[in-house]
Amino acid sequence: MPVEVVLELVTDALKVALLVSAPMLLTALVVGIIISLFQSVTQIQEMTLTFIPKILATFLALVITLPWMIQTLMDYFSRLFSAIPGMLS
Repeated sequence: MPVEVVLELVTDALKVALLVSAPMLLTALVVGIIISLFQSVTQIQEMTLTFIPKILATFLALVITLPWMIQTLMDYFSRLFSAIPGMLS
């Protein structure tokens, strides 16, 4: 298998992984920043305060975006499996 094909496969896999994980990661980032601002303004420095809202927001983002994530992964694997015969020859 040529190096170009392998690089393309790895690049596509990384793009899909980043695309699928982005909604949850961005949600956790935004919620973390909001809670950090709240803690700075109120001077509440409780370390455990950030965990529950982040977990709930990340779970909500997962539930909302799960159909899109599944469709994105199915499209990627469909393209990948249909390209396998061309890679073997």
